[in-house]
Amino acid sequence: MQMEADWEIEIGGDAPVIEAQWSGFVDLQRVPESIQQVAEAALFHPLAQTLSRLNSQESLVWTSKCDFWPQLASENFDPDELDAPPGRTAHATGCYIDLLPKSDQQWITPAMAAASCKTICTGLHAIPLRCCRLDLIVRRAFITPDLMDNGITAYLTACGPSPAAATHTLAAALEAFADALCGHSKLQ
Repeated sequence: MQMEADWEIEIGGDAPVIEAQWSGFVDLQRVPESIQQVAEAALFHPLAQTLSRLNSQESLVWTSKCDFWPQLASENFDPDELDAPPGRTAHATGCYIDLLPKSDQQWITPAMAAASCKTICTGLHAIPLRCCRLDLIVRRAFITPDLMDNGITAYLTACGPSPAAATHTLAAALEAFADALCGHSKLQ
């Protein structure tokens, strides 16, 4: 009965790349009140709170992009991977957040980003929270058009017997995730 969390590396070939300065980028580090411009944050207030925390001074990362899925189809999640007991999988919701390092020395190599992922996952495994999962994917990231670095895409998924229960669990998972990256973390 713990929060499920895992990580992997997807670099090279046709693997997705994080584009920090994409056309819809909203700089929440420099202008925190611009959270109102992030459509996904307007759809799910706990996501807005998490984005604000992840872009705060106490955070070791900043965010470039996110998405929110209010209703996931049953083929888009595995109840076993969410540690969901029978009867708690009728509804699911999820989101993703692209994370980038604040320090240019933080994730120089994929192995350094993977070490951060391991630390986050270890910390979250201690959280008594079922029916949810975090997947961290280490990816190449264009911080600027001329600067390639490493980033992490965080996927959070939650389920429940009702849409309200699923979103409540996702909110708790987002809070635990933000705690792991803001002030309480030992990530380097």
